[in-house]
Amino acid sequence: MNNEVEILLVEDNPSDAELALRALKKNNLANNVIRVCDGEEALDFIFARGQFKTRERLNIPRLILLDLKLPKIDGLELLKIIKADPVTKLIPVVVLTSSIEESDMIESYRLGVNSYIVKPVDFDKFIESVKNIGFYWLLLNQQPDIKKLIK
Repeated sequence: MNNEVEILLVEDNPSDAELALRALKKNNLANNVIRVCDGEEALDFIFARGQFKTRERLNIPRLILLDLKLPKIDGLELLKIIKADPVTKLIPVVVLTSSIEESDMIESYRLGVNSYIVKPVDFDKFIESVKNIGFYWLLLNQQPDIKKLIK
């Protein structure tokens, strides 16, 4: 099995996280998905520190699915930090949130988000949305090998 992390799921709601994971695995879109529950844990994973300090720093995810309403460090602050770093700013970030606040959407795009999707309340539509996100960002979208750009 490839150790490359395909998706970092940053989601504090266990139900939403489980649905997203099931949708990705059911459709064979991602073999290696890591879920973290708050913004601080996400930063630890991305920058290989704290509980993730033994992880290879350059083994960064191909995609980050980011909820905005997170404990410790919220999604907007997390997005700002990710997009300020010369390496991690290249990782596609898709906000997957229940927030329909226009100010959240505007700020997300201002900070460099690649896509903003409001979580559908309907179970089947939520599954379909996650499937479509995974299909586009992991199979259709072309992105550079960030590891080659750093060396």
